[in-house]
Amino acid sequence: MTKSAGRRAGEPAITGTEAEPTAPQLTAAAATFALLSSPARLHLMWLIAHGSYDVSTLAERVGISIATVSQHLAKLRLSGVITARREGRRHLYTVDDPHIVALLTQIFEHIAPDGSVAPEL
Repeated sequence: MTKSAGRRAGEPAITGTEAEPTAPQLTAAAATFALLSSPARLHLMWLIAHGSYDVSTLAERVGISIATVSQHLAKLRLSGVITARREGRRHLYTVDDPHIVALLTQIFEHIAPDGSVAPEL
């Protein structure tokens, strides 16, 4: 049974006193989802959310070139969803925003390993 099965037509799926999103919020949310729409970038984000990595390690783990990883990381840094810190000669990338970590966790709990939508718990 899905969560919406017990609702009547027109009843909200989200309850409470949440205000409807503003135009700037909708624009920012759409930009964030667009940023995460690349499978390679999403893989990078998942890795970075689970630890600090340098560009070489990320390239090896994702299976793409260092140059391509660097381009993805630059976009993610400019958008503010990841941060980098210098450690010696390397830059280590991390996700500090708990909302981004929660978003990544939730989507991969919702999608089964075969790519199908995971069943409701």
